[in-house]
Parts: sequence; C-alpha cells; structure tokens
Amino acid sequence: MIERRAFVAGLAALPLVDSALGAVPAMAPRVERIDPALDRIIPPDARVEILATGYRWAEGPAWVPQGAYLLFGDPPSNIVYRWQRGQGATPFLSPSGLQTPVPRAIREPGLNGIAIMADGTLVGADSGTRAIVKVDLRTQQRTVLADRYDGKRFNSPNDLCIAPSGAIYFTDPPYGLAQADESPLRELDFCGLYRLDPDGKVTLLDRSHKRPNGVAVSPDGQTLYLALSDETRPQLLAYPLDAQGMPGEPRLFLNMRAGHAAGEPGLPDGIDVAPNGHVFATGPGGVHVCTADGAVLGVVRTGKAIANCCIGEGGRTLFLTSSDMLAAVPLVIAANRKA
Repeated sequence: MIERRAFVAGLAALPLVDSALGAVPAMAPRVERIDPALDRIIPPDARVEILATGYRWAEGPAWVPQGAYLLFGDPPSNIVYRWQRGQGATPFLSPSGLQTPVPRAIREPGLNGIAIMADGTLVGADSGTRAIVKVDLRTQQRTVLADRYDGKRFNSPNDLCIAPSGAIYFTDPPYGLAQADESPLRELDFCGLYRLDPDGKVTLLDRSHKRPNGVAVSPDGQTLYLALSDETRPQLLAYPLDAQGMPGEPRLFLNMRAGHAAGEPGLPDGIDVAPNGHVFATGPGGVHVCTADGAVLGVVRTGKAIANCCIGEGGRTLFLTSSDMLAAVPLVIAANRKA
C-alpha cells in the first residue's frame, strides 16, 4: 500500500505559476458550494488566500489567542513556524520535536499535530521523540507528558486534541518512522487511539484501526471525531463520549470513498469543530465543511492535499496546512467564533 506521505509527495510537484503572493497551484484554490447553508459559515464571496509556501509538508496549525498568532509545523524539517498578519511566517521552534541528530529510522522528526491549552501552553504530538509533549511558549521549555503505553514506546504520535475536561486524545500511527509498519523501532504492534488524563494516566481506547489520524472533540465534550487515513477505508468516525469522557461504539460520520476513488488529492486527516458544532474535516479534495450530523455543505479546495486546519483570529479565519503551503479562507464570525 502507498503510504500517505508518498501519496501526497507528488502533489507538491504540481505546476506552479507566479502571483503577487508567490507560487500558487496551477489549479486555482476555490470554495465549492454544495448547499446554500454554507453561506452562513463561509461568506459567499470568500476566496482562498495563500499565506506562505515552500514547506516539505505543512501540518498541525493551532491559533494562539494569548499572542494573536498562528503556529504550524513542518514535521520532516523539524520546525514549527509562527505566522502573524503583517509579519508572515518565521521559524519559532527549531528543532520542534526530536532534540538530537535524526537517525535514518526516523522519517518525521518534528512536532505534528499541536493544540493550545487554556493557559497558553502548547501540547504536541512529537513524531520524532515518539511522545506527547508540552512546550512553554515563553521559555520554550519542553516536558514529556507520555511516551509509552504498557511499558512500550509509542510508534509516532500524529495528532491530538484537548477535551473540555483537560484530557488529551491522541493517535499513534507509524508515519514518523522511515519503514512505517516494518520499522525495527516499533514496540507496539498496533496503531492506537489513546486518552491522556491530566494526572498522566494513558488509556488505550481503540486499537482496531490501521491508520488512525486526526482527532477532535465537540465543544460539548460529548463526541470524539477520528479520521482514518486508510486508503481502503477513508472515513471519519464519531464516538459518543460518556460523562467520564470514555468512548462508546463509533458511528460513520463521513464516508470519503467516492472522492478518493475519483483521484481527489489527500486522505482523511485533520479536523476542527466550530463552537456551534460544524465540523471542518480534511479529506480527498480539500476541507469538507459539515453540519453536526454529517451533511456536507461545501469543500474548500487548494488543488493539493490538505493535511489539517484550525479556526483562528476570533472565528474570522479557517487556516489550512496544504502540502507545501499555508492557506486561509474567511469565515462568518458569528458561526465560528472560538475562544
């Protein structure tokens, strides 16, 4: 099976043309409107803006309200960048993940999915260190929160989210390892979905998926979304969460088989959820904008695979990390405001 990174690598080689903003894909970015209700989430005249380009694989955007800036990573390059309007993107954490020389067995040494806690601390899925870490954004001091389950090292944590309770849900596929499933570094023979409690306890929630990837929790803390970057099962699942934040049996939220079969770029990956429950899910073709019950209202397209997305600027903007670039599309603030 072709791995996700190999699949999207060719997309970065698409023909480029010059513009005032720099290189952009020959296929113009656009917002595809499937349902008029999309106008209440993305303005009818919205355009996709290319903010920065030139990355090996852009990932994990997170808005930092305390400083009004965006952080996003380039895991293969082991760098997290800071972007702010009027200042552009500049390196912020380098190295962002693995702090030692990178061995050949590690393909992605940097931070992948990241999130910002209520106190402004960054938490990240560190593919290179193979751990969940937190970083003080003022001092850049790093602390490992968890790097093992049942005494065995994780594969390469990929994405995470913070629940209202403070618990961290994260996924652990082998994308950061050079030989993926066959890597000699692997100590766990499955790819897990986990919960990390504030007291440090790690609980395995599901080990049945081949490629668990993006995760997000609904604002009310009652639903956990999981993206499967599996070419044989490109889907987004929704787990009901009980009062303790433990998941029940998942239901199919969004099936992306048709887009994948049609050759649309990308696979199910990153997810963000608006305060009103609207779901922004990356997948074949772009970011699928969905109602809370899974109806697709539209797709934000860049012409390339979109790895992840997040709401920022007080609900005014949806940021997209797409292959080798950072992009953005405006939002209707009333529907998408995020604290």
